[in-house]
Amino acid sequence: MKALRIVLTQNKAHYRKEESITNKMTYPLPPFSTVIGALHNACKFKEYHPMDLSIQGTYSSLMKQPYTDYCFLNSIMDDRGILVKMKNNNLISVAFDKVAVAKKGMGNSFRKGITIEIKNQDLMDEYRGLKDLNDEISNFKRTRIDRLKKIFKVRKKTLLTKKKSMDKKSLGFKMVTLREKEIKRKEKQINERVKEFEYNNYTKEISKYNSLTTSLKYYEILHNVNLIIHIKTDDETLKIIKENIYNLKSIGRSEDFVDIEQCEIVELTQKFENDLEYLIGENSAYLDHERIKEEDIILKNKNGTKYFLNKDYEIVENKRVFNKKVVIYTSGYSIDDKSEGIYIDTREKENGGTENYIVNFI
Repeated sequence: MKALRIVLTQNKAHYRKEESITNKMTYPLPPFSTVIGALHNACKFKEYHPMDLSIQGTYSSLMKQPYTDYCFLNSIMDDRGILVKMKNNNLISVAFDKVAVAKKGMGNSFRKGITIEIKNQDLMDEYRGLKDLNDEISNFKRTRIDRLKKIFKVRKKTLLTKKKSMDKKSLGFKMVTLREKEIKRKEKQINERVKEFEYNNYTKEISKYNSLTTSLKYYEILHNVNLIIHIKTDDETLKIIKENIYNLKSIGRSEDFVDIEQCEIVELTQKFENDLEYLIGENSAYLDHERIKEEDIILKNKNGTKYFLNKDYEIVENKRVFNKKVVIYTSGYSIDDKSEGIYIDTREKENGGTENYIVNFI
């Protein structure tokens, strides 16, 4: 069988487990969807090219790398966190200017200037001015608008009482109806003017401010990663991937750069040579759970970690529905001359000798 073998290394890598949120955990090897996506991006494919993968490799160590997590609250908190002004609150962006930082866990006040460290005095003055304006608007509504609403309510009630005692076809009834409509029009006009003023001068501007909290969290980082990836697909796609392999810059995060050591089309076999009866896998790998159940792959001491990994997806009702593959991640496995659906790839080493890979396409 013809396949493309890619051998690459990464100084460090993080293949995020999608269910991990607080601290970002990593898979020991990149999931199928991660590799397929990276290859499609490198080849600039506009449509999905079906392919099966075999992923195996090693890493030297797993360490935790700290990072600062930013959390924007749903409302502005006057007494805690960091007061910021967003660069553009109409876009999904985390760009902001720091206005002030609360020094204590509680008892602070950005508006009153209690136990805070001001980072930008101009923005601090603007924020306080907006809060003062909001108080004035609230007071205006309470003292003026509410009083007008009561007057309008009394007038509408009076006119309604008059209409009940009039003939609907009379001139008086029509005059009262016109007066009633005029009162409703004025009431609506006043409400709209107040809302427009409040939106343009306060709501729109204060929405640019936000409360931010920070916390220390961690990435799990793999170091000194070696990957051997075999790809099975049609001949044309294999050729395109090989031609564009050096466009593959990273796998995982954008900063997880790759160094391509080898990329070549190889012939895989299912035959054992030199009277071998079994072959032991030299790398950790994702293995098909079904092949293990059928004992086409033998696990040493029955050890391994089961994962449900994304491979590809289809769009159903405007949502991605992933095709998940059940795999076992393990380093202790072997095959024998009775194994079905498993291939062997023999690679010649630069310093002489050969290296055999157990290839299990998924």
